Amino acid sequence: MADLILSAFSDEYAGGLVEQCRALNSFGISYMEMRGVNGKNVSTLTKAEVLDAKRTLSDYGIKVSSIGSPLGKIKLDEDVVAHLETAKRVFETANELGTKHIRIFSFYLPEGKGREECKGQVCDELEKLLVLAEAHGVTLCHENEALIYGESPEKCYELLQYFGGKLKCVFDMGNFVLDGYNPMDAYQLLKEHVEYFHIKDSLYAGAIVPAGKGEAQIKEILDLYKASGKKDTFITLEPHLQTFSGLNALVGKTFENPYKYENQQVAFTDAVEKLKELL
Repeated sequence: MADLILSAFSDEYAGGLVEQCRALNSFGISYMEMRGVNGKNVSTLTKAEVLDAKRTLSDYGIKVSSIGSPLGKIKLDEDVVAHLETAKRVFETANELGTKHIRIFSFYLPEGKGREECKGQVCDELEKLLVLAEAHGVTLCHENEALIYGESPEKCYELLQYFGGKLKCVFDMGNFVLDGYNPMDAYQLLKEHVEYFHIKDSLYAGAIVPAGKGEAQIKEILDLYKASGKKDTFITLEPHLQTFSGLNALVGKTFENPYKYENQQVAFTDAVEKLKELL
């Protein structure tokens, strides 16, 4: 039976790293998936800022489960050479902070182009990232998200199969629901490739809600995973209950979220409590 190790995108609690670490301590969470650090994206941190972050993490006993990078979240016709330089910086940051996992995406398509005609270029650009990742000893983990090449379960599977195990899966059941796919069907297709999970819950109508309050079948999927005999695995809480203003535009839906919070700290706290109840 696999143990699930709780991590979190703690930048959804606060922008400052010290505040993030204090919050994780108070929630009894020992890991973060690093994304936002003192108002900067992790991919833009200087070497000095990474070392400063490392000291802060050590002071509070927090470890990094993964780097929540924006790699692969550009259009294929943007500057992919500069993107590789960003990747190198991200991989060096991961090495310094002691994590092997890098969350990535599979690129937005150029205007007017379909997935099939872009498949070759997507695979070429991912291959460049994978070669660089191997040189740095890190593992790239693809997250399913709206509008990228690997939005659907089938396209995710296609990429994972194409790279023969070099590319892993970050399974986000909430994103599958938001994009109109059945999360259990997606899990059954992708389960052999799952490296870790992102935990958010959502409704097909478009709302993101606390874990266990939506249609993402989080408990059922995690129960199946635990019973599969897999290794111990991180589950990263990514609640998006208050801080994600671009969701409507991303998923193309308008909704009235039934869960409202006075600030992001209250929202994040409720997200942690609901997930612990679910687990």
